[in-house]
Amino acid sequence: MSDRKSFATTCRMCGTLCGIIAHIENNKVVEIEGDPNHICSKGRTCIKGSSAVTWLNNPDRLYKPLKRDGAGNFREIPLEQAMDEIAAKLLEIQKKYGPNAIGIWKGEGIDFAQQENLARRFAHAVGTPNYFSNDTQCYASRHIAFYLVYGCWPLADYPHAGLIINWGTNAPISHSHWMQAINEGRERGAKLMVVDTRYTEIARQADIYVQIRPGTDGAFAWGIIREMIRRDIVDHRFIDNFTVGYDKVVEYAQEFTPEKVREITGVSEETVMRVADEIEAARPRIASWAGCGLEHHVNGVNNIRTITMIDALAGATDRRGGMRIPMGFGLPELTLYKEKPLMELGPIGAKRFPVLYEMRQECHTGMLMDQIISGKPYPFKGLVMTAANPVLTNANSAKVRKALSSLELFAVKDLFITETAALADYIIPAASYLEREEMFFNGSLRAAFITGKYLDYGLQTEYEFMKGLAERMGAGEYFPWKDDHELNEWLLKPTGYTTADLHTAPGGFIFGENPYEKHEAKLAAGETRFFDTPTGKVEFYSAHLEAKHIPGIDGLPKYHAPHQLADPDTEYPILLSTGARKQKYFHGRYRNIPQLYKAEPHGKLEMHPDDAAALGIKDGDRVRVTSRIGSFETTAQVMHPKEIFKGSMQHTHGFVDENVNEITYDDVSDPISGFPVLKSIQVKVEKI
Repeated sequence: MSDRKSFATTCRMCGTLCGIIAHIENNKVVEIEGDPNHICSKGRTCIKGSSAVTWLNNPDRLYKPLKRDGAGNFREIPLEQAMDEIAAKLLEIQKKYGPNAIGIWKGEGIDFAQQENLARRFAHAVGTPNYFSNDTQCYASRHIAFYLVYGCWPLADYPHAGLIINWGTNAPISHSHWMQAINEGRERGAKLMVVDTRYTEIARQADIYVQIRPGTDGAFAWGIIREMIRRDIVDHRFIDNFTVGYDKVVEYAQEFTPEKVREITGVSEETVMRVADEIEAARPRIASWAGCGLEHHVNGVNNIRTITMIDALAGATDRRGGMRIPMGFGLPELTLYKEKPLMELGPIGAKRFPVLYEMRQECHTGMLMDQIISGKPYPFKGLVMTAANPVLTNANSAKVRKALSSLELFAVKDLFITETAALADYIIPAASYLEREEMFFNGSLRAAFITGKYLDYGLQTEYEFMKGLAERMGAGEYFPWKDDHELNEWLLKPTGYTTADLHTAPGGFIFGENPYEKHEAKLAAGETRFFDTPTGKVEFYSAHLEAKHIPGIDGLPKYHAPHQLADPDTEYPILLSTGARKQKYFHGRYRNIPQLYKAEPHGKLEMHPDDAAALGIKDGDRVRVTSRIGSFETTAQVMHPKEIFKGSMQHTHGFVDENVNEITYDDVSDPISGFPVLKSIQVKVEKI
């Protein structure tokens, strides 16, 4: 007889964290549906979430450790043997080349919340500062921009907004329950404005769609700021009490007349005026969001900083319907940066991109590849990776393959043999999100979520994996907890709650209210620090950043032209943007789910009809795309004239047979974050 049980939990098929109900029979997931009691997703789930049934039951899933033999083939070995050999090799490398010759890379294929700090802890526990992750190509640049201005990452209060602005983000595809919140706000009268180079799913729903030249969002934002100042539709009380650098903003903004904005961005003067009208009508209830579409340019951080200033100038900071400042939960620190900072060991990338390392304690994945190959400034020989696939997702795939293939030890923990895992010396099978207890936190709602171990295939969780290696390497004292549950209890102890409390409300356990306008309460109490920045105020101007002496960067987020405009290459006249998400996939993942792959098995080169006509290309033609580092072949998709900015094209990453990262170069980057210019690659395109 079947033993069917149902569990309310959190989906981990992407970063949106929707609530689901997983139906389990005989230690096998048989159905997944939305959880109507979840405070964010409210019963809805996407095709990725429901397809987890197929994904988790895929016959190609790994259950036994694999080791590459002398002939280059994988063979199964016992888990304890694999762990012993990996740990011994890591120690051997450290003894031969130095403690910093190894590192750990946290991917998204298993998790990127609690597991991130576990990976950071492991690195410093075993004596290396070299922690890497996918975040140095997604998210970290925006994190830096928001933290430079606010000292945190404010979250858009969409349901209560009067004006919602989305910059380079596409909520129906990338953050489904945010779209629910946007719709809730619109039902209450909010207007929606979308700024993007492509006419995306959310742009089709917008009251105002602003199609903009790639990489020029900062100039458009400065034009809006100039008009706000000219009309005096700024919140002077907030500016006077809670910000620094307004005088510099006023002076610099004068350059960005509507005519100049049109020349730079392609956005008409009338549109700048209309946006200012909408801000004037809605302020302070303005909720905006900058997506990863803005990160991948040489001016990405400063463009995002400028956008965030619009909210503060309008007085939307921590206001109802504006940009909420999150509150913490009082959990203890899981990393070891205070106990063992290890800066003397030269974290990879920290010298060239000091802000990235200071604000994220994150090493640079692109520079890692160069260092593996060159051996300079010191040898790097051993890497442990948890469920990342940089062969498909990082810039310059050829360099990634060369670097990872030359390591003396490359160990990967994953659910499947990915394109990257196929290069490894060892592959350790990973536990899925239904096979461990894990906690997630939402600082805006002050809500906590917990999952459970609903399936058990005898596979290691991330904690068990890192604990096992650390113990074998003489660093077991830093992993004293028996398992994930004991670790979670330790994390919660200062809060006064337990995991049992969280399990009573898997759709969101509320720790307490997050009041609006916390800065006003601090002012009334006589405090002088209102935000977690060096000055304690919202920083339009960052003296801290200016003191880093980064070439071309000062304290104000001045607009700099993207590299394709500042340094055009006539041999490669087309601007290629990469990485627009597809709802069926999440970056390089889920092409091994048959029903999703069948629906969208190939990538497409999206292009404007005028560009297609000039190249003699018709919809469906096979084309070759070439940059200065390589080429790949794909299929042309000729769009409606409104759907993409003329002179630019787009191709999504993650397709093995049409790997766009064969042509994305990694030697041009944002000087603050180090992000490669994945949204502005200069290419040429020819019909095959």
